[in-house]
Amino acid sequence: MSANKNNLLLLFDRPSEPVFVPKGENKTVFDVPDKFLTDRYRPIGTQLANRFNADTGDRVPVRNISIPNLDLPLQLKRRDIFSLFIPKHRKMAGKLIDIFVGMRNVDDLQSIAVYCRDRINPYMFNYCLSVALLHREDTKDLPLPSFIQSFPDKYVDSAVFSRAREEATVVPEGSRTPIIIPKDYTASDLDEEHRVAYFREDMGINLHHWHWHLVYPFESANRDIVNKDRRGELFYYMHEQIVARYNFERFSNNLGKVKRFNDLRQPIAEGYFPKMDSLVASRAWPPRFANTRLADINRSVDQIRIDLSDMEQWRDRYRAAVEQGFVTNRNGQRMPLTEEGGIDILGNIIESSSISPNQAFYGDLHNMGHVFIALAHDPDHRHLETFSVMGDSGTAMRDPIFYRWHAYIDDLFQLHKGSLPRYTVARLDYPGITVSNVQVTDGGTPNNFRTFWQQSDIDLSRGMDFTPRGAVFARFTHLQHEPFAYNITVNNASGSDVMGTVRIFMAPKFDERGLPMQFRDQRLMMIELDKFATTLRSGQNSIQRRSSDSSVTIPFERTFRSLDANRPTAGTAAESEFNFCGCGWPNHMLIPKGTPQGLAAELFVMVSNYTDDRVEQELVGTCNDSDSYCGIRDRLYPDRRNMGYPFDRMPRQGADTLADFLTPNMRVQDVTITFTDRTVLRPNTT
Repeated sequence: MSANKNNLLLLFDRPSEPVFVPKGENKTVFDVPDKFLTDRYRPIGTQLANRFNADTGDRVPVRNISIPNLDLPLQLKRRDIFSLFIPKHRKMAGKLIDIFVGMRNVDDLQSIAVYCRDRINPYMFNYCLSVALLHREDTKDLPLPSFIQSFPDKYVDSAVFSRAREEATVVPEGSRTPIIIPKDYTASDLDEEHRVAYFREDMGINLHHWHWHLVYPFESANRDIVNKDRRGELFYYMHEQIVARYNFERFSNNLGKVKRFNDLRQPIAEGYFPKMDSLVASRAWPPRFANTRLADINRSVDQIRIDLSDMEQWRDRYRAAVEQGFVTNRNGQRMPLTEEGGIDILGNIIESSSISPNQAFYGDLHNMGHVFIALAHDPDHRHLETFSVMGDSGTAMRDPIFYRWHAYIDDLFQLHKGSLPRYTVARLDYPGITVSNVQVTDGGTPNNFRTFWQQSDIDLSRGMDFTPRGAVFARFTHLQHEPFAYNITVNNASGSDVMGTVRIFMAPKFDERGLPMQFRDQRLMMIELDKFATTLRSGQNSIQRRSSDSSVTIPFERTFRSLDANRPTAGTAAESEFNFCGCGWPNHMLIPKGTPQGLAAELFVMVSNYTDDRVEQELVGTCNDSDSYCGIRDRLYPDRRNMGYPFDRMPRQGADTLADFLTPNMRVQDVTITFTDRTVLRPNTT
C-alpha cells in the first residue's frame, strides 16, 4: 500500500466531524481500522461503515500500525482552546510534531494522523500536522489549506454562522448568496481605537501571523525544525514591521503612534470585545474591559504559576546583557552580541523558542506577556474562563494591546540596535551608482497611491461541522489599493556592468503634530515595500517593477487559497507548481490607507552593492516571493545585510533628516496616499 499524500489534506476538513465521515468535494472516505475508532464509536463501527460508505467517492485504506505514546498531547481536552504562548501547550505540540515528523513514510504518517484526528484537540492537531507537512521531505510540496478554511470562527463575526447554517440547510447549492460581514461589528467610533480596526481585524494579516508561526515553530526535538537561518532576527524584524505599519495606519486616521506597554503594573486603557465564538470549544472569546490590570497568574489547569515580578526580572536581565554586550548561555559561557549576529541571539531570547541560549535565566518574556494579557480577566481560573484573543497567534493581532506590547518588545530590541556602530557614508554608498529619478504610476496622478474598500468572498463550508455539504460564502470588506509600478532611473558610471539590490521603503513625511519628521524617529516608521536584485548596464538604466511582484507580499489568491478551485490535473507539471507558501504579508494591505486629502509620505529607493548583499545558494520552488518577512523555506535568508538595512541603526552624526542621510545611490520621492471611501466588489467573486 502506498498512500496518496494529498489525502492528508482531507484531514483538515471540518475539524470536529469524525474522521470516518466523507471528506472533501469528492466525498472521500477513510477506511478506518476498528481499533482506530474512539471509544464512543468503536461499538457501532459496523453501523457507521454501512451508513457512511453509501454514495461516497474515493476510498482511502488506512494501515493498522502500532501507536506511539500520546499521553502528553492527549492532556489537552478536545473542547479546550490551544495556545502556542502557553508553555504546557508548546511542549504538547512539540511532542506531536516530533511524532508526525518521525513517521517513516507517508503511509504511517496517514495512519497516525487518522488515529489522532478524533482524539487530539483540533486546533493543536491542525497546527502540528501543518508544521510536519511543511518540514517533511516527502510532504513539503503539499498545498496547505488556508487556516481560515478549517477555523473560520477565528476570523469571522460569530453572528455569521447561524445565518450560514440556515443558508446551507434551506437553500440548494448553486442558489446560495454570500452572507455579508459588517465592516464595523466589534465597536463604534466612540472608541477611537476602532478607527484602525480594519487593519487589526483584517483576515489576511492575522493569517500571515498564524502562518509565520507554522514556518517558525517554537519547539521540537528535531532542532533543525526550530533552528532556521536568522530566526531570532526575523522574529524581531517581522514584528518591528508590523508595528511600523500599524503606526502608518494610525497616522492615516488622525491618531498618534501607539504607546508602548512598558509598565506591566499600569492598567490597560484599551478594552476589546472580539464578538467571536469558538466553534470547537462552543464558547465565546472573552472580552477585556477598559482599564483592566494584570495580576499574578496561578492556574493549575494550564500549569502556570508566575508573578509580574518574574517578567520584570527577565526584562532587567535582558537589559543588562545589552549593556554588557554579551549574553550568558546555559553552560555559563559568554556569547558576544556582535554587529552581525547579536540581534539574532536576542531575538531567540525574547521569543524564547527552544533554541534560546539560556531559557532558564532569560525567561519567556514575549510569550508570557501575551499570556498575562490574555488571562487578565481570570488569572487564577476562579471563573473557569479560557484566554482571550491575545493568547492565540491566529487572533492576537485583532487586539489593540498586541501593538502596544510589541512596541515595547521592539523598544527592547532597539536598545541593542542603538549600541551598534552607525553606518558611515562609505558603508552606505555604492560608488559609481546614482539613482537619478523615481516615479510611481498607477494610471492616475503620478506619485499618488490610491486606496479604497473592496469586498471579497471566502468559503466557510470546510470549517462548518455538521452542516449540509456545499459552499457557503461570507463577504467581507477590506482595504485595497490600485495596482502600481515603480519607475526607477539609475546611472551606472562604474565603467562595467554590475549587479545591485533595489531596496524600497516608505514612511510618513510629517509627525502627529504636522511637523517634518526627525530621521531618528522616521526610520522606525519605514515600512519595507520591496527588495529585488537587478543588473545595471553601464550608463543609464530604466527599471520598472510592479507592485504585485513585491518581496513582502503574497497575492490574495494565495492568502485565501481554496484547494478545490481551479486545481490542475493530477500528475502534471502545473500541479507541481500548485504548492502553497502562505507566509507573507497580504498584497491588499501593502499600502496604508492614507487620507481623503492625501497623506504625505516619502518613498525611499536605494541601490546597494549586490556583491555585499549576495547569499550564495540555489533558489528552488515557488515560495521565494515573500522572503522579506518570511525568509525562504529550507534556504538561507537571501540578504546578507541586517534586516531593515539601512534603517536598522541610529543615524550617523549630522543626519538629522532623511535628506541628510542620503548618499548618491539613494533617492527620496514625495508621494501621497489618497483614500476614497468607495467599495468595489472583487472581480470573479461569487
